[in-house]
Amino acid sequence: MTLQMILALGILILMIVMIMSDKFAFGAPPLMACLLLVVTGLSTVQEAFAGFINPSVVMVAGFMVVMAALMKTSLISKVQSAMVALVNKGGYKSYALLLIVVMLGASLAGAGATGYYVLILSLVSTIPYNKKMPTSKLMMPLGFATNHPLIPFNVALFYGVTVSVLETAGYSGGLSMPRFAIVNFILALGFLAWSLVAYRLLPDHPIMQASEESAAAQQQNAAPVMPAWKETITIAAFIISVIGMMMMSVLGNAAFVIPGIAGAVLLIIDVLDFKEVRDNMGAPVIIMMAGVIGVADALANSGFTVMIGDVVANTLGNNINPFILILIFALLTSTSATFTGSNMGSVYIFAPIAIATSMSLGLNPVAAAAAVVVSGWNGGYMPVDGMPAMILGMGKYKLPEFWKFSVPMYLIRILALCVAAMVMFPVNG
Repeated sequence: MTLQMILALGILILMIVMIMSDKFAFGAPPLMACLLLVVTGLSTVQEAFAGFINPSVVMVAGFMVVMAALMKTSLISKVQSAMVALVNKGGYKSYALLLIVVMLGASLAGAGATGYYVLILSLVSTIPYNKKMPTSKLMMPLGFATNHPLIPFNVALFYGVTVSVLETAGYSGGLSMPRFAIVNFILALGFLAWSLVAYRLLPDHPIMQASEESAAAQQQNAAPVMPAWKETITIAAFIISVIGMMMMSVLGNAAFVIPGIAGAVLLIIDVLDFKEVRDNMGAPVIIMMAGVIGVADALANSGFTVMIGDVVANTLGNNINPFILILIFALLTSTSATFTGSNMGSVYIFAPIAIATSMSLGLNPVAAAAAVVVSGWNGGYMPVDGMPAMILGMGKYKLPEFWKFSVPMYLIRILALCVAAMVMFPVNG
């Protein structure tokens, strides 16, 4: 390992320790880590703080403003009332029903869709504490459920990436989309099974202060807070923002700023005041997301991730079991994506190695390609990426509480994914 690699890894570990200590304000450790990157010479100021102009961060910050406005509408009051009714009813059946509903919604939005998970997390965060079903028992399962479509017909992104890495590696045997969708379905079932088992292991604590609960209750019971025309524009702004984010491949850079433009319109028509816009765009969650990007880039630029890939490729040998081979690369890819925040980058580092290794062993590489590509979006056991960071912060979890759910979830999902990939795409087929 080079000195740069050691320094980058050391700063990452220090950041994680600071997050674990609970002695620092949420969002502060990544900022401190970014400062250390500059002091140690690993990054320039522009590189270390690049996350604050990162397109995805700008997009989420703008969408947080739109979501704040949407929360004032009677539509959300009705949706929230329905969720609160299930929460008030309490019990395991209501919890299971909420999970399934969110996973069905993910079927339309697509796995890990930014707008969808921000919506669900925002809704859960506004539900007052109820002993029958504490919202702290909902934030993690429902948040991660947004990444698992129960009816996975919207798998175009993952499918396209898998076909791309296969073709790049020289494989021309094709890839069945229905079978690929079934792999994602089995993955979703693995997540659902763990979430149903983990209900009793989730912590029980409020995620809002008493004053916030009182304000939420007052808002829920109050008359409509805005005229009908403002509600219509607010709902339209939300729909346009979500569609814009989903059409990123078509719209290009414009998709990243559409939520911000929508938020500006809502400010102009006085749905939100400037303080509300400022507080939501600069929320601690946004600072956390922006801060970790500089650390992730420094780790990748040091060559650490590539070095790990080379070491694995040289040490696996020719007699390894195909399932173990696929499992190792899925674990490496998902872990790299978790710590660097670069899903696509991690996939394009490890997938070609996994495919080449499979082909050199005389195995059909499709199972390895499918598992490695999808695994890139199924880490999440560390809160150093968008959705996990939001879950940790909005749910007011301590890191050990977060790990109690997320680490078993991660291992179960990766195992289910690898088994499903081998079943649907036999390596000797």
